[in-house]
Amino acid sequence: MSWLGDYEGKYDDYDESSVRERPNPKANRPRSKQRPEHDDAVTGIVTAVDRGRYTLAVRIDEEDESIVTAARARELRKQSIVAGDRVDVVGDTTGETGSLARIVRIQPRTTVLRRSADDADVIERVIVANADLLLMVVAAADPEPRPRLVDRYLVAALDAGIRPIMVITKTDVADPEPFLANFAGLDIEVWRSSLDDPPVEELRKRLDGHTTVAVGHSGVGKSTLVNALVPDAHRAVGHVNAVTGRGRHTSSSTVSFKLGSGWIIDTPGVRSFGLGHVATANVLRGFPDLAAVAEDCPRGCTHLVDEGYCELSIAAADGRLEPRRVDSMQRLLGTLVAAREQRHQAE
Repeated sequence: MSWLGDYEGKYDDYDESSVRERPNPKANRPRSKQRPEHDDAVTGIVTAVDRGRYTLAVRIDEEDESIVTAARARELRKQSIVAGDRVDVVGDTTGETGSLARIVRIQPRTTVLRRSADDADVIERVIVANADLLLMVVAAADPEPRPRLVDRYLVAALDAGIRPIMVITKTDVADPEPFLANFAGLDIEVWRSSLDDPPVEELRKRLDGHTTVAVGHSGVGKSTLVNALVPDAHRAVGHVNAVTGRGRHTSSSTVSFKLGSGWIIDTPGVRSFGLGHVATANVLRGFPDLAAVAEDCPRGCTHLVDEGYCELSIAAADGRLEPRRVDSMQRLLGTLVAAREQRHQAE
C-alpha cells in the first residue's frame, strides 16, 4: 500500500476556488505594462521648467485657456521635457492655486535646438523644442561683438533646421557694418536696433505666428528686447562690467512668452556655445555661401587650413570668397576636429 493511501479521498471536495490568498498588506495592484490611453488628455505647451515641475499653457486661444503646473508621468522620467514641447496632460488643468496636472505624452518634435557644454562634450543639452526661428541678439559694442559665437549659432540653427535672424543692438554706440561684413553673402535677415529707436513693432509683426528662440551673449540686450516685445515678461536685465567688458548673467532660466499668435522663448545669456554634438560633416551647413563652392572640392577633402587642394582655400586666395568667412569656417572645423582627437586620446 502506497504511503499516500492514508490521504486518498480526503481532499476530493476541495478545488482551486477554496484556496485562500494571502492578503496584500500594501494593497498594491499587480503591475502591468499596459498604459491607459488617456483619451481625455488636453494638449499644452511647456513654457517653463523648474526642478521637476512644468508650467504649461493649455487650451490656448479658447475661453478656458489657463496656465497650469504639472509633473511628469513615471513612464516619462527618462525623457527630457523642455520649453516649447507640446505635451498631453491629464488631471486638474484648471490652473487653480495648488492644482497639479500630469504630463502623460510628449508629442513629436518638429525641431530641436541643442548645444553641448563644450566642443569636447558629445552629450547634447536640448535647449528648446519646436522653434522655427532663431533670434540671434548681438551688440555692436559694449560688449564687443563676437563673430565666432555667431558662427556657432548659425551651425547649431541650420543643423536643427531652424531659420536664423540677427538683431544687432546698440547701433547708436558703434557702427555695426564692420561686424556685419563677416557675414556678407549669407542669407541672414538682419535687424538694426538703437537705444532710442528699437524696431519693436516691426519685429513683433515679423515674429507673429512663429516659435522663436532668442539667444545671445550676456549683456547684449536680449532680455531687454524680450521685455519690449512682451511688456509683461518682466525678464531680469543687467549691465556690462566696465572693467571686463562682459555682461552679467541675469536670466537664469528658459521661459516662453506668448507673442501674438506665436511664442518667443528667452534663454539665459551664454558666453560659449559648444558644438560637440554636431558632426563635422554638418559644419558647412552653417556657411551656405561656402558650401556651394565646396562642392568642387576633391573627394574626402577635410576643408581644413592644411588641406592643399581645398577649393575653399583656393577661392579665398584668388578673391572669389571672403577670406574671413573661410577662416571662420576652418577655425570652427579645426576646433571640432581637435576636440575629437583629444577625446579619443583620453579614451
